[in-house]
Amino acid sequence: MLQDIPTPTRHQPQSCVLETERLRLRKPTLADVKAIARLANDRQVALNTRRLPHPYRQDDAADYIKALAASGHDTAFLIELDYQPIGMVAIDWRNPAAPELGYWLGVDYWGLGFATEAARAVIDFAFEEFDIAQVVAGARVANPASRNVLEKCGFQWTGVELHRFEALGGSTPVDRFRLSRSVWSSLKSWNATTRHAS
Repeated sequence: MLQDIPTPTRHQPQSCVLETERLRLRKPTLADVKAIARLANDRQVALNTRRLPHPYRQDDAADYIKALAASGHDTAFLIELDYQPIGMVAIDWRNPAAPELGYWLGVDYWGLGFATEAARAVIDFAFEEFDIAQVVAGARVANPASRNVLEKCGFQWTGVELHRFEALGGSTPVDRFRLSRSVWSSLKSWNATTRHAS
């Protein structure tokens, strides 16, 4: 999944925990498999996330966490609220010139601003730790809530593409977005994230 993909770094990022006003973002471990599978095993989540299968089993979560550990990248975070997992947020490095932000939350946590808060923390981390010019993202055309998250994070719409969604078993239109380093720099006033080594 994320293996064998070089990531351009300004310096070697340490494994860390990001803390926002309400959330704690940390590296997922095998101890989180049950919680991740429970949250992700919801068809509503899978239908809005390109790579999540449905049903999503504990083996799927374990395989994902093992792939992250093998990759050596510290850009995937478990999102916690009051130390309880509520979702995931990550930067995908398959295209190093256009790393992609992805996120999902358990359905019970939709509509409360958590996705925006977590996304902003990881966007800051990506631009501060890696020598990248942009971050890209996508949202299903049928998912205006995700589009709103991206727009609140400063992403600018670049067009519509067809992407395959594993849970759908086919392709569907996706709004594509881009956030440049210069736009991110101008929006840094949102930053209420603290960081410490894990």
